[in-house]
Amino acid sequence: MSRRKALQVYSEIGKLKKVLLHKPGKEIENLTPDLMDRLLFDDIPYLEVARQEHDAFANIFRNNGVEVVYLEDLAAEAISNKDIKNEFIGEFIDEANIKSGKKKELVREYLINCPSDKKMIHKMMEGIRKNDIKDYQKTSLTDMIESNYPFMVDPMPNLYFTRDPFATIGSGISLNQMKTVTRSRETLFAKYIFKYHKMFRDENIPFWYDRVEKASIEGGDQLVLSDKVIAIGISERTEASSIEKLAKNIFKTDEGFDVVLAFDIPKKRAFMHLDTVFTMVDFDKFTIHPEIEGPLTVYSLRRGDGPDNLIIEKETMELRDILSKYLKVDNVTLIRCGAGNIIDAAREQWNDGSNTLAIAPGEVIVYSRNYVTNRLLEEHGIKLHIMPSSELSRGRGGPRCMSMPLFRERV
Repeated sequence: MSRRKALQVYSEIGKLKKVLLHKPGKEIENLTPDLMDRLLFDDIPYLEVARQEHDAFANIFRNNGVEVVYLEDLAAEAISNKDIKNEFIGEFIDEANIKSGKKKELVREYLINCPSDKKMIHKMMEGIRKNDIKDYQKTSLTDMIESNYPFMVDPMPNLYFTRDPFATIGSGISLNQMKTVTRSRETLFAKYIFKYHKMFRDENIPFWYDRVEKASIEGGDQLVLSDKVIAIGISERTEASSIEKLAKNIFKTDEGFDVVLAFDIPKKRAFMHLDTVFTMVDFDKFTIHPEIEGPLTVYSLRRGDGPDNLIIEKETMELRDILSKYLKVDNVTLIRCGAGNIIDAAREQWNDGSNTLAIAPGEVIVYSRNYVTNRLLEEHGIKLHIMPSSELSRGRGGPRCMSMPLFRERV
């Protein structure tokens, strides 16, 4: 009997068997009003309740036969070898924007002396406050100028959105180059997990994109619509050249994908990623923000004659027609966030009403607070798993944003 692949995602709706999550930790409590803008938050979630909500989210998966693995666990297990751990710490410090050489030494010593690899990973995620390090003294001009700044290493509060740092596509991953410096270190955990964790190290996981590339791309813009079609948003966070690079790498393989559709979407926060305005809930049904219905400019990328050649065609079409054409579905149903009502749609879009996660065809996880959209989904025959959402939603991401499928059954 052939061994099951470690990664398999050839659709947005195939029955989910394994998912990667990150339970919010003390990095949320290291958010302050002054830091929110730079750390990409509009509000500060209450951690205790956010963790309760996240546990409810994880239990929906478990109660429906989905194996849940956690980013923090896999990262700690991946660096159990001393040499790998030292390599990881060095790379982390190099990317932590620590300007003073003395500070770098203190941070390295602090991390190495953590009582366990798991605690070290947590501290990296949480951020390191100056008062965490007993021997810290201001010894340089840089230290003195930054004397009022409370952190040696910034927290990573966006980590509970595991969708963005990498994306599972087929049997490989896109290890993403994040748009903002704030989120760039998040991809380090995935790099070491897929390179060194026992679950993946013997699989030779292909990387369709690598974090060392210059052009940005993020997982919220990457949707696997079928085993033939990938959709990627040209957005506020994803550049066109990164989509070309990814398409070329995938087309060089026998993964089976025929076309990458590049959706040119508005470059503004409300349309941050493609999946904030558009998610697939069934073979022929999609949740959408009303403003994305079109006409849209879409570029289709296909294999050219040579390994680095692409055939690119520009089309301007309604979203319904684009999906019907490329998914070969006669009747596409677009389910408008907030039922298309200008007030309800704006409010529920702010709370990621269009950002659902399918765990099987026609079966999705949604936020409880988006009750107008949820009622409409049920009217269209979609089975809902409703999760509490008062605190997690403050980070501006929904169930799809907070989850990275690792294995789905084929559909």
